[in-house]
Amino acid sequence: LLIKKFGHAAQRCDRAGFDVLDVHAAHGYLIHSFLSPLSNFRDDEYGGTQSNRNRFAIEIAKEIRRYWPSEKPLFFRLSCIDRFEGGIKIDDTIELSNSLKNIGVDLIDCSSGGIKGPNSLFSLASKEPPSPGFQVPYAEEIRKRVNIPTMAVGMIIDPDQANKIIVNEKADLVALAREAI
Repeated sequence: LLIKKFGHAAQRCDRAGFDVLDVHAAHGYLIHSFLSPLSNFRDDEYGGTQSNRNRFAIEIAKEIRRYWPSEKPLFFRLSCIDRFEGGIKIDDTIELSNSLKNIGVDLIDCSSGGIKGPNSLFSLASKEPPSPGFQVPYAEEIRKRVNIPTMAVGMIIDPDQANKIIVNEKADLVALAREAI
């Protein structure tokens, strides 16, 4: 029933006139909580192995694709790594991205962290705050290894930086958030 609700929501978005749909499956929210071994302790078909943990996201993507027109882009925002020992690693995201691509997802929106709260952004990778563009390597790696368009996010703070990411083929799109405010 819950998976069907994602499809119906996509249908409502289409009827409302949206041109792009970006499914938020990152930062500790519902879908990410299934994907991460740090939060998914299930012992059924949605837990345990990576393919089981990916199942919820894949079923949601399939259901959304049933209702979201094929000519309209479908993005999937992922926490490409969890930034904690035992969490999602880039190879896990590569595997999921391949499955999502085969279903009809058009782009992977590449973020990271969030499964253990606001400080998870800084753990594991460095004891220092992140530097501008710190998540771009995830977009670049997924783009190359999966052959799917990606979107880079996170501390991309000026137009020259964003343009270089595109020109150097590290990502196909760049998302700006706080910088645009």
